[in-house]
Amino acid sequence: MTTRAEFLHRIRTEMGRAPGLVPSATAPRPTRPRERLEVLRRELSERWRESLERFAVEFERVGGVLHRVGDAEEVPGVVARIAGERRARSVIAWPGATLGVDVTASLVERGLDALAMPEAEVTPAERARLRAVAAAADVGVTGVDLAVAETGTLIVVSGAGRSRSASLLPSCHVAVFDREALLESLEQVGVALEAWHDGDDPTWRGAAINFITGPSRTADIELTLTRGVHGPREVHAVFVERGLDVRRRV
Repeated sequence: MTTRAEFLHRIRTEMGRAPGLVPSATAPRPTRPRERLEVLRRELSERWRESLERFAVEFERVGGVLHRVGDAEEVPGVVARIAGERRARSVIAWPGATLGVDVTASLVERGLDALAMPEAEVTPAERARLRAVAAAADVGVTGVDLAVAETGTLIVVSGAGRSRSASLLPSCHVAVFDREALLESLEQVGVALEAWHDGDDPTWRGAAINFITGPSRTADIELTLTRGVHGPREVHAVFVERGLDVRRRV
């Protein structure tokens, strides 16, 4: 039986193998963050191709799969192909107005059992029912509020019409985004977060902001790396070059 002293000694030994810490400092909070974010988006609009290429490299490095399409109408076909390759039958998705494209109608026509989550808030009982539906679904389709090129991270804000269950419970998560979501760095994410919380929050916005960097991984059991224990085993991102028709953005 391992003693407390032996356990702590082992931790200290393992930590000693890590490289030195990277010097860091607290970033100053931006003044007028909404204006700063608008300026930043204009600057990034000129570099979106470079940002997308870096995002692709980092996203695939952490186990994600990136798909590129020209128009939003091509997105259902990509989702159907992903589902077909996995012999998946059930799909749950954000509503078309929130996602920027209606995928469920086209998927139903292709023979899949597809359901769009409601746009508005629902009762606790209905929320529990929908959560169970999402848990049983093979594929979940959501939008993306920010895609961070530096780390290959997808950032998704919860809220009405923005079910977290669709991204967390199915074994395969498909996230759809366009150039409006692209940021270059985590530092720029800080500017976006400040802008989102500058003033009163929209009534539809939820309390959770999820940072998704690749499929779910854990090595808690005998240090064996396992996918899909705490979330999806697969994460796909679909980039729409000519943009999405999103009714509201964060």
